[in-house]
Amino acid sequence: MRNLKKAAKLHAMGMTPCLTKFPVLTDFTCSHSFRPYDGKWSKTMVGFGPEDDHFVAELTYNYGIGDYKLGNDFMGITLASSQAVSNARKLEWPLSKVAEGIFETEAPGGYKFYLQDRCPSQSDPVLKVTLAVSDLQKSLNYWSNLLGMKIYEQDEEKQRALLGYADNQCKLELQGIQGAVDHAAAFGRIAFSCPQKELPDLEDLMKRESHSILTPLVSLDTPGKATVQVVILADPDGHEICFVGDEAFRELSKMDPKGSKLLDDAMEADKSDEWFATRNKPKASG
Repeated sequence: MRNLKKAAKLHAMGMTPCLTKFPVLTDFTCSHSFRPYDGKWSKTMVGFGPEDDHFVAELTYNYGIGDYKLGNDFMGITLASSQAVSNARKLEWPLSKVAEGIFETEAPGGYKFYLQDRCPSQSDPVLKVTLAVSDLQKSLNYWSNLLGMKIYEQDEEKQRALLGYADNQCKLELQGIQGAVDHAAAFGRIAFSCPQKELPDLEDLMKRESHSILTPLVSLDTPGKATVQVVILADPDGHEICFVGDEAFRELSKMDPKGSKLLDDAMEADKSDEWFATRNKPKASG
């Protein structure tokens, strides 16, 4: 995301901070040649409930970046929430009707949301995340045959398919497009947890099938907390996929009761716009 304060408007959807991480920023009473925001970032997880049984979005904010070029890879998040529609109207957030009871809106940064004006039929209002693919059959082979996702729907004419790991979880929608998938600079990563013992076999499978492994199986230490194992893959269109060992991840992903306050404090402390403005310098582009 390119603006921490604007991204907090996701509260309009009803999402709340689950976990916020940010570094201690340098004292800004320094010479003009020093750039205190270089390399500074924050990460906030937002969702409708605990990550154990809810979809959660990770918002990464780089203090020295002013904007990111969007690609055509991420096509939107769909959620069922009359409350989100009501919130958007109260806040005069732009809504475009795309079908009966369905509205399109944009989060700060240009990321699309599709809001169904109804009560969710499951505990998590987030229904699906849609990614663009250049070859639907090739992508289905990867996500279903190799990664083990169940195909819930498939429409050859519309070049789309809906997949998932469980009936009551957020689904992944693959939408075929004409031409190549462009990730540009604003691309993200989709993540799943699975039993830690399955990670080596998953990595071996990708090696045998000659698919991309961006980060081989590695253990990541978190000071004072659990050590997690992860392996990061890439599908045929370059969508990044992280698989993390579930046992340790459950400890790291616990909701922080101070999450909202941490986010408010981080937004209050962020003076990066003012710092760049007083020096007549634009933030960099991602």
